[in-house]
Amino acid sequence: MSFDDRELEEIRKKKLMELQKRMEEERKAEELRKKQQLVKETILKSILTSEARARLANVKLVRPELAEQVENYLIALAQAGRIARPLTDAEVKEILARLAGETRREGRINIKERGW
Repeated sequence: MSFDDRELEEIRKKKLMELQKRMEEERKAEELRKKQQLVKETILKSILTSEARARLANVKLVRPELAEQVENYLIALAQAGRIARPLTDAEVKEILARLAGETRREGRINIKERGW
């Protein structure tokens, strides 16, 4: 083996090791994400009725960012001990409406204020 061949072989080995390391990190990150999702689902299952969970799942199909916002809000309430019983569909509907209204207001541009 010539000097160039050995150099090339070393570069190949190094690249292969980097690729394997990156793949392992991605696998670990995916595993962590799945565990976090499982914990999230477990908490939501304990603080929402089945109808409320179904509503949230339907919202997630149409407005995933809103559903995520509501889920995080509910989990924070649960972790703070502010949810004593499972929330009903009507209660989740209220929370969705309130948070959806806040989201809409933030994105609105008032033309009169701009002078257009």
